Amino acid sequence: MPKLCILSDSHGFIHPEVVKIANQCDIAIHAGDIINESTLSQLKPKQKLVAIQGNNDEHISSLNKIEFLEFPSGKIAIEHGHLHGHHKPSHESLRAAYPDAKVIIYGHTHKQVIDKESTPWVINPGASGEVRNHGGSKCFTVDVYDDKEWLITPYVFS
Repeated sequence: MPKLCILSDSHGFIHPEVVKIANQCDIAIHAGDIINESTLSQLKPKQKLVAIQGNNDEHISSLNKIEFLEFPSGKIAIEHGHLHGHHKPSHESLRAAYPDAKVIIYGHTHKQVIDKESTPWVINPGASGEVRNHGGSKCFTVDVYDDKEWLITPYVFS
């Protein structure tokens, strides 16, 4: 059962508590707007780090715009979300783009969202840094199970 840490929109700074959680997880996923690639060097999950380009990361050519993770119990699609609506990415558009995913992770809005109203689930961890973090730096952990529903736990740090 892998444990994931999901973060986004660090804009050059990741809250120390988010770093601590990421480094205790098997996999850390950063959904873009990293700004400074060296920021990622703080993230040392047990197995691997997956990061994608946000709309402010085109200068980080080593990152893809979209990534996927496959588990026996489902697939995760990761993108920044800005191409699905500038101010509020459309969950319907994201679901149409990745119909075979169990979970779609996006960032961009800096707001924490867990939309499990239909499948695939669409989630946004919120801003992990100090920029427009709407009351605190945020992240999720996701416990990936083979035989039951995945557990998403939100975190907020002031």
